Amino acid sequence: MRILANILIFALEVAGIVAVAVFAFHHPLAFAATSAGLALLLGLVLEHQRLRHELPFYFDRKLPGLSLGTWAVAIAEASVKAILAGLVALLTFSGTDQVRLVWIAILFGATMFAGTSILRRLVLSLGAAPTRWGYFRLAAPLGLLFSLALSILLPPVSLGEVGSYATFQLPSRPSIAQASEFLYLLKSSFDQMIVSLLSQVMNVNGARIVGAVLSTNVFTGFVAASYVVVIAELVRRLEAGAARLLGE
Repeated sequence: MRILANILIFALEVAGIVAVAVFAFHHPLAFAATSAGLALLLGLVLEHQRLRHELPFYFDRKLPGLSLGTWAVAIAEASVKAILAGLVALLTFSGTDQVRLVWIAILFGATMFAGTSILRRLVLSLGAAPTRWGYFRLAAPLGLLFSLALSILLPPVSLGEVGSYATFQLPSRPSIAQASEFLYLLKSSFDQMIVSLLSQVMNVNGARIVGAVLSTNVFTGFVAASYVVVIAELVRRLEAGAARLLGE
């Protein structure tokens, strides 16, 4: 029974990841709004918890108005991260190149699966709190993983392609998808310029890795981490409930 329960929970985990990736692909605007709302809700709780433990580390006495100040800083930080998550989600999944967007959705789903797998291992091995660890520690490695995979799977973009798109395909009043496509091409060409410059002082593979680290694609890791946190927490609760039902 325990094996069957684990298989079912794993299937639900994968289904949740696929559902998020499909939602992002088909409804980029709604996904961006959802990502912003999720980041705001997580941030309001977790940023406040972090500050309550962090501030006593820096100050030896209780400061006047500390509680109010803690909430103010938490709200400000959560709001900024929510705006960033919404913008990154929109620019990542909005565009006109459907083939590119399919690959991005696949890579995003694979990145989320890597995140939930890491959190599961940390929970089982070290008793980590998945929500806190995922929110504060997973964004950077997941963003780097996504950026590296994207740089390998998708062809580089030249400045000539950017100019051609702007001249012949971009209207004077572009839609969100058209503007996002242009921004993606511009960003990708800038990343390629960095790789080309670094290739003068190191090998090409090393230049690509450094270019991926410096790319704005890394910010997508924060969006992925927000969903990973929710899915990992649900999996943890399902496993705890299964254990209780089976008398373990």
